[in-house]
This record gives sequence, structure tokens and C-alpha cells, in this order.
Amino acid sequence: MLFDDSLPPLADAELDYQPAWVDAALADIWLEALIEQTPWQQPQLFIHGRHHSVPRLTAWYGEPEARYRYSGVIHEPLPWTPLLDEIRQRVEQCVGQALNAVLLNYYRDGQDSMGWHSDAEPELGRNPLIASLNLGGSRRFDLRRVGATRIEHSLTLDHASLLVMRGPTQHHWQHQVAKTRRVCAPRLNLTFRLIRFPL
Repeated sequence: MLFDDSLPPLADAELDYQPAWVDAALADIWLEALIEQTPWQQPQLFIHGRHHSVPRLTAWYGEPEARYRYSGVIHEPLPWTPLLDEIRQRVEQCVGQALNAVLLNYYRDGQDSMGWHSDAEPELGRNPLIASLNLGGSRRFDLRRVGATRIEHSLTLDHASLLVMRGPTQHHWQHQVAKTRRVCAPRLNLTFRLIRFPL
């Protein structure tokens, strides 16, 4: 069912949504510190002969070898901060897998967004695990089958929640965070991953 905040089983996907994954007061502290301390960038994409600013702010952290290509750009990782390393260790304990990099996306308001995509870059290996920590304002997370145009399911990602995608999910499903005219509090999303085949 669309726009239901539960997460039903989806064919060819392994998704685990954990609301209130971390204490809300601690999540508040993380949010404030990360927004303030992160050297945010707004990459430029060259599409159809024109430069376009990515509609959100980003930062890429990880082990020195964890270079990664997304949105057509190769990103060199910033070194882990003590706070990001602490969060990473908590996530690793939860998912039972080492994680060597994290992409931070800062959605300042409802006009900041992430278009349809799968996290299926070769550097991630065959069945990547993506652990997505959500801090700040709630945003709708849409899912559709690869090759389809219809949204099959939507989930509200709330403050202090964790969404884990693993197994064949990225081969068969795409996801997005669409623009909205609703008033949205700033949101920070941290997607932890394991770069198996560095560039």
C-alpha cells in the first residue's frame, strides 16, 4: 500500500526499517554536530551540455582507499572524524558487516532531493549492503521496480531511524527522495557502505 509507514515484504528485496534506532536526544546531538562540522559541497553535474548543481549538499568520508564514483564524479574520501567513526561502529554492530565509507547528504528543505537510482556501482560488489541513518526532518522514501515508472511503495524516514537494504535489492529496485512543497525541517542522511573494489 502506498504511503503506509510499515514496510511490507517486497519481492527481490531485503529491507529492514528500524524506527527509533537510536535515542532521539543522542540523534539530536549528532545532527547538530554533523551539520556544523561537515565541510559541505554541492557538486556540479554536466548533463545535456549544461552544468547543474546537485539539489542537496554532500560529503564523502571513509578509509583512504574508499574512492567512489557517483553522479559521474570520482570522490576521494575525507578521513573519519571521531563522531563518524563512533556512529559507523554502532551501525556495523547492528548490521554485522564491516563498513569503510559513508556518504552524507544534507537536505536543507523540501526542494533538496535525490533522484531515482540504485546503489549498484561496481565498487560495491554484487549484493551491497547500504545502511541509511536518518537525522532531522522526516522525508518520504519512494521505491519502484527497475524499468518501471510507478511508485510501488513509500515509507516515511523519521528522525533517528535506520533503513538497511541488502541482498538483491539494488539489482531490482530504485529509490528516490522527491522534492516536496511541504515545509520540511532540515534532514541529514548518512548512507554507510563497504567499498569492495576501490577505483
